[in-house]
Amino acid sequence: MTTDREPTVKVGIMSAAELNIDLLMPYTETGSETEARGRQTFAITPDGRIEWRGLEFDNLSFTASAPGASFEVEGVTIGVNFHWERQEVQRFLGDISIIVEGRKLTLINVIPVEAYLESVISSEMSASASPEFLKAHAVISRSWLLAQIDKTRRIAAKGSEFQSFTVSDKEIVRWYDREDHLHFDVCADDHCQRYQGITRQTSEHVKTAVEATRGQVLLDRDGMLCDTRFSKSCGGVFEQFESCWEPVHHHYLEAAGDSTSRNDFPNLTVEENARQWILDSPDAFCNTTDKEILRQVLNNYDLETHDFYRWTVRYTQDELAALVKERSGIDFGLIADMEPLERGTSGRICRLRITGTRCTVVIGKELEIRRTLSSSHLYSSAFIVEPDANDSRGVPAAFTLRGAGWGHGVGLCQIGAAVMGAKGYTYDRILDHYFNSAKLTSLY
Repeated sequence: MTTDREPTVKVGIMSAAELNIDLLMPYTETGSETEARGRQTFAITPDGRIEWRGLEFDNLSFTASAPGASFEVEGVTIGVNFHWERQEVQRFLGDISIIVEGRKLTLINVIPVEAYLESVISSEMSASASPEFLKAHAVISRSWLLAQIDKTRRIAAKGSEFQSFTVSDKEIVRWYDREDHLHFDVCADDHCQRYQGITRQTSEHVKTAVEATRGQVLLDRDGMLCDTRFSKSCGGVFEQFESCWEPVHHHYLEAAGDSTSRNDFPNLTVEENARQWILDSPDAFCNTTDKEILRQVLNNYDLETHDFYRWTVRYTQDELAALVKERSGIDFGLIADMEPLERGTSGRICRLRITGTRCTVVIGKELEIRRTLSSSHLYSSAFIVEPDANDSRGVPAAFTLRGAGWGHGVGLCQIGAAVMGAKGYTYDRILDHYFNSAKLTSLY
């Protein structure tokens, strides 16, 4: 699988009823060849069209008039639904497309893949990270991106709809993946890969890492692009793909320990094993408190998260009942019990039964559980539940959740990979550790 041309990627930046964009150099509107520069305001009309300069359009696209042309966008939200959520003014290179989705305008940035990757690596982590870690991340970010584009094309060619949930009165199992993005390849936030244009300074180290791995991707045994996921901290053991997303097994995303002894860990799908593992703090690459290494992976707002390898969250009964009702839209009443029914290979809960005084419902997969049990997102679904003694109402007075890891735990563990880079592992060895049996090759 090779190509002689570098692909481009369509990145969804934001959606709003009004977009305010400052064109810092001249751009040409494709349809009319009108030149535009400076602050531009785009608004959605009552009949669902785009208003710009007093005229209405079904869609708009703008081409940069010169290499290096950039534009700034107001009110871009980063960390959507996470505890660090905030709005920024962000700057981007490349071309612009504006479309209507629902009752909002969606801004799409069209940019070559390698330029996109320079931003992703700088947005996902510190540009001062070790060279081998940066190279490894460049390969997996490129592989994941191109795999998603290829997957979208294959789904479209089949004319089938992508299913990502099952819902009944007794069970809600939902995962969050491709269904959100129909008119662009990937979004710019944590749902896909953090992409903040040239808002974050890109160092020469990042440019060198991207250039050194230009076109390199991971392929599976059948020569298909690997779906190379990554998260902040696996918590000591890797999770399998199907525990978090669609029920498809990938041989390169299998259970292994995040250490030199890859096979030295218990079966964490067994409840008692998972309990002991989470209450312990076993050795792993990602079990580190080294501030210099953590700064390589965690940007300023990520550093607001502490104790990610093993963590504790506690809710009173009233706090938990109100939270679960607000986040799930289901009135459970008071919470009588929360019982893990199924765990994945890292100990992450895939199906959790919540029993209330008014109803009982099973929820999953891991991100749905994390969304339901936190006002932003719980660090991970690898946790055990410790209820207090019952209060006068006959239900636990409080619940303590003790957990492991940060994120879904599938694929590359960013903190673990940063430790490996600091220990002198080369990028191909880092990739083999997290994506065992995948083949590193040049696509273009």
